[in-house]
Amino acid sequence: MKKKIIRILSIVLPLLLGVFLIIYTYNRFTPQQLEDLNQAFKKADYKYIYLSLIIAFTGYVSRAYRWKYTLQHMGYTSPFYNNFFAVSIAYFMNLTIPRSGEVARAVTLKRYSNVPFDKALGTIISERVIDLFILIFCIAGTVALQFTTLKDYLLEQIPFEKLLMYGVISGIMFIGAVLMFMYSRMKWIQKLKIKISGLKEGVLSVFKMPNKWPFLLHSVYIWVTYVLMFYISIFALPETAQLGFGTVAAAFVIGSLAITFSNGGFAVYPFVIAKILSLYAVPEATGTAFGWIVWTSQIILILFLGIFSFLLLPILNRKK
Repeated sequence: MKKKIIRILSIVLPLLLGVFLIIYTYNRFTPQQLEDLNQAFKKADYKYIYLSLIIAFTGYVSRAYRWKYTLQHMGYTSPFYNNFFAVSIAYFMNLTIPRSGEVARAVTLKRYSNVPFDKALGTIISERVIDLFILIFCIAGTVALQFTTLKDYLLEQIPFEKLLMYGVISGIMFIGAVLMFMYSRMKWIQKLKIKISGLKEGVLSVFKMPNKWPFLLHSVYIWVTYVLMFYISIFALPETAQLGFGTVAAAFVIGSLAITFSNGGFAVYPFVIAKILSLYAVPEATGTAFGWIVWTSQIILILFLGIFSFLLLPILNRKK
């Protein structure tokens, strides 16, 4: 019962947050800003959005192809189309219950390619950890590129004394957490150590498998498609077309985090994109429109490929 309530809350709360942000944003807009928002949707050059979707699709293909390397390392094979449909279903399911896509992906391969669930899930986790490292690298690079702007914004929002205090508190909490993790005998921490050890083993296995370099190249390419499809999208609006790469990187990273910590970024993604772009003189109404255009186009792609995959999988895997 407790797990069911938590699952329901994990769906409902992000949606409520999204509804709140929509109401909050549009109630703050003046009639002129609402008109600017409407005009931004109308005057957008959607051919750049279509091009970004093609690039996004190649990312799906690369992710599905990359999967075969970890599966082969575990001693299993699966047709490419099963891998591709499983990846598409994973993206689709993540729009409902956060992180449910990984489970759905493993279940799909168990059902249609007879790969044991735990083995398939292990390969997925190893992929996710590699993706996490790349995301951390992107965050670090963005902070380095946009340090001055981000620093000025933080100091504007939070006085230096408070920012320093928060930094000291965060540092103390981090050191305390590390010490607790290293020396505590609590059962839940011991279980956490076992899980982290398993993740570490899974990640290290990537570097031991025969096709590690193709795997890593696909991993890099997948993230290149993420950045590239976002970058190409800025040319859809005149106000965003002149943005530099550093600005795009900052907006991309913050937008990625918004999607990671919500149900697909519903309303949160356009809100944070508008806030970041406002630091670079993009009007908030235009930034909001840009965020909605990018988010909606990606959601349409996810829904289309997800539904398409659910329909085709049983047909292509029909026993003769």
